[in-house]
Amino acid sequence: MSASLAFVFPGQGSQSLRMLADLGAQKPLVLDTFQQASDALGYDLWALTQEGPAESLNQTDKTQPAILTASVALWRLWLAEGGAAPAFVAGHSLGEYSALVAAGSLNLADAVKLVERRGQLMQEAVPAGQGGMAAILGLEDADVIAACAEAANGEVVSAVNFNSPGQVVIAGSKAAVERAIEACKARGAKRALPLPVSVPSHCALMKPAAERFAESVQAIAWQAPQIPLVQNVSAQVVRDLETLKRDLLAQLYMPVRWVETIQCLAAQGATRLVECGPGTVLAGLNKRCAEGVSTANINTPEAIAAALAAQA
Repeated sequence: MSASLAFVFPGQGSQSLRMLADLGAQKPLVLDTFQQASDALGYDLWALTQEGPAESLNQTDKTQPAILTASVALWRLWLAEGGAAPAFVAGHSLGEYSALVAAGSLNLADAVKLVERRGQLMQEAVPAGQGGMAAILGLEDADVIAACAEAANGEVVSAVNFNSPGQVVIAGSKAAVERAIEACKARGAKRALPLPVSVPSHCALMKPAAERFAESVQAIAWQAPQIPLVQNVSAQVVRDLETLKRDLLAQLYMPVRWVETIQCLAAQGATRLVECGPGTVLAGLNKRCAEGVSTANINTPEAIAAALAAQA
């Protein structure tokens, strides 16, 4: 184990058609992992990620198993190729479930079915077209929170992802998000961009989904994490299983405190991060969250070779 190493797992938005295609062609372990997930889900997940259609891959209940499986495949490949075990794991939103598989709390088959159900319940909680999310760039957190409060007018809109200093995502009912965008612009936001998502994640509109999801979470045989896990809701290391499950449910309607998560890792001495999943979203965020933090990616043959060489 490397005391300075932490693995961080991305959430929705990191998916793309043909993700991990080169690694899949070279490393049977990647295809084996996708086959295990496909067996659990009842459809060919690798074919979906490689061939699409993109509209299907971008449906929440398909996106979540796809990103989780890709992340777990990369985790297994890292260890199989001689990569050091990290001192900590964390995940951004959905990525927390990938982190739980890596930490030994969940097996892959249970995890993909769990996040498929999570995606279904999130979509059912707010019919398509009624919710919205937007990225607010260039404002202090307090200004974004104030703009949401001002724009609510009895509807739901709140700051839900504190991704990096000056980058906050808001979510809520469509009209309230549109009003909050204008309120953020009036406060001097550099940009306020609606996001192409079908579900307003991490806001109060997701509470009904969390209530229904509790049954699925309780039905699984969980294990205590074998690697310390920093959770989204508390931005702290959580070892107690009941707290972990409670916060997983709360995560559906509570903010992702990513800045504080990275700061928590850095405070524990974990400043060498590996983004374990498709895409490079977290690498861009992490460097702005805490001093002295570096993030490697392992989503291509070249990237994993470079990350393995760097630890030698």
